[in-house]
Amino acid sequence: MSPTVFKEGKYRFHFFSKEEDRIHIHIVSPDGEAKFWLEPIISLANYSGLSKKELNFLQKIIERHKNEIIKKWEKHLKTRNN
Repeated sequence: MSPTVFKEGKYRFHFFSKEEDRIHIHIVSPDGEAKFWLEPIISLANYSGLSKKELNFLQKIIERHKNEIIKKWEKHLKTRNN
């Protein structure tokens, strides 16, 4: 299961259900994908097919949506563990 947290333009921000417990978000687009950690600070975990410019753009989106992502992560984690 890979619930969508939100979409912005061509980017889909989502979680994978059976992954580590450290808060992170995956982003996928027609051009590539990336994974960002949200703790202890927002940082790039890995990526493929995306430019530095796109990665910087995505990080800014994550910074704007950080609280929303964390709330949805906590809700998803609770649902996953029940």
